[in-house]
Amino acid sequence: MQPSMAQNMCRQVLLRNRAVDRIARSSLRTMPRSPCDVFVNHRGIDTKRGIAGLLYDHLNRLKLRPFLDSKNMKPGDKLFEKIDMAIRNCKVGVAVFSPRYCESNFCLHELALLMESRKRVIPIFCDVKPSEIRVKKNGFCPMKEIERFSWALEEAKYTVGLTFDSSTVDWSNFLETASDAIVENLIEVDDQE
Repeated sequence: MQPSMAQNMCRQVLLRNRAVDRIARSSLRTMPRSPCDVFVNHRGIDTKRGIAGLLYDHLNRLKLRPFLDSKNMKPGDKLFEKIDMAIRNCKVGVAVFSPRYCESNFCLHELALLMESRKRVIPIFCDVKPSEIRVKKNGFCPMKEIERFSWALEEAKYTVGLTFDSSTVDWSNFLETASDAIVENLIEVDDQE
């Protein structure tokens, strides 16, 4: 007799909860805990009220400690100090690429720091194809930084990621898929430590 769809869903929820509990227990053993488990790199104007914000909320409900600038920072915080510390101390990065992502040197700096820190990064291509992502020279950024940003983008583009088309995707299903990928990567990173 085959299990019902409800039984399969219950089994998946139990497995996910066990994985999250395992991450929480391993984080407690390796005190002190870092300020975040998952750093969400995104272009706010494109994704903060959409996929990045929803992913943050979903990860938070799973008792993971995501970092999203608008949720974790308060007036008076030093921008680069707080963000750079969160990146250096996170276990996994999620880079949410969107149509206007590469217009932001802040986004590109965060991605470059994730890559330079050799963090595990899960790309999410939100309403954009990997081939469409490239650094735009704006005349304000030194050539050395443009090279750094280009290198980081190439590294991310050739990492297996997730595709998100906001006009056709099942948002709930996508959040589950993304969360599962993040949890799997967190477990792998914990096993390596």
